[in-house]
Amino acid sequence: MGRRPKAKGRDIHGVFLLDKPQGASSNEVLQKVKRLFHANKAGHTGALDPLATGMLPICLGEATKFSQFLLDSDKRYIVTAKLGERTDTSDAEGEVVQCRDILVIENDIIAALAHFRGDILQVPTMFSALKHNGKPLYEYARAGISVERDARSITIFELKFISYQAPFLTLEVHCSKGTYIRTLIDDLGEKLGCGAHVTVLRRLAVANYPIDKMMTLAELQNLAENQPLAKLDTLLLPMDSAVSGFAQLILTTQQEQAVKFGQRIKFENPDKLQGRVRLYSTVGEFIGIAEILLDNVIRPTRLVNFS
Repeated sequence: MGRRPKAKGRDIHGVFLLDKPQGASSNEVLQKVKRLFHANKAGHTGALDPLATGMLPICLGEATKFSQFLLDSDKRYIVTAKLGERTDTSDAEGEVVQCRDILVIENDIIAALAHFRGDILQVPTMFSALKHNGKPLYEYARAGISVERDARSITIFELKFISYQAPFLTLEVHCSKGTYIRTLIDDLGEKLGCGAHVTVLRRLAVANYPIDKMMTLAELQNLAENQPLAKLDTLLLPMDSAVSGFAQLILTTQQEQAVKFGQRIKFENPDKLQGRVRLYSTVGEFIGIAEILLDNVIRPTRLVNFS
């Protein structure tokens, strides 16, 4: 007998804000959310370390087409670091590789933080998912191999001192895409001359998503066991929330039809729109995103497909 075909999931579309638990990988919780929603397709918007908790937007269905824009968005974290110890992963899951005396006071820390605000260069940690010759860096690191990494430009918009009770320092960080909080803490520890590593990390925000819309996996599981699936669907934010930072453009019916076929169209541009825009039909249906070219031509880039 042949194998029974797998049950097809539901074609549901939207963004679920998961409050990720500590100890689980981002892919583990992604798969659990996908199963609870009985969704056909799902993807997250940038992994959180197993140590970390907090906001992990999970895109379902056609929303996965726009997940990259959340990956590229600003993030906000609260982090607790332990001074005096440096680890090989720059967090509490690694092996301690150096211990030093802590000869700093609160004023020293506050002064050091100034060096890490604004546009800075950061060398990514070896324990990252960045690829080298097709393999993530963490695979080399686990094999004891160090790979030369280029420094990358990042922006620390805000770096707030919260508290210091030696050896534990707590900060709030608002940063650009590509920022490694573990590396930031390791670099700060070296600046202070005592070393440091992350012990607690919580992501507070991704882009402009509301923190009060987050839900834990346990809460979602409870709802899934006691409510119909339609109730779960009300938890989803609209898929265009992933690109809410782009300007909005409402198309005529004729323009809409052309765009849905992937055609470029010229349009009147009284608002002088530039760059990427969100496209909507005359009845407010989200169609996708497009790029506005210099000659006021709409070039569709990612379109929603409900067929």
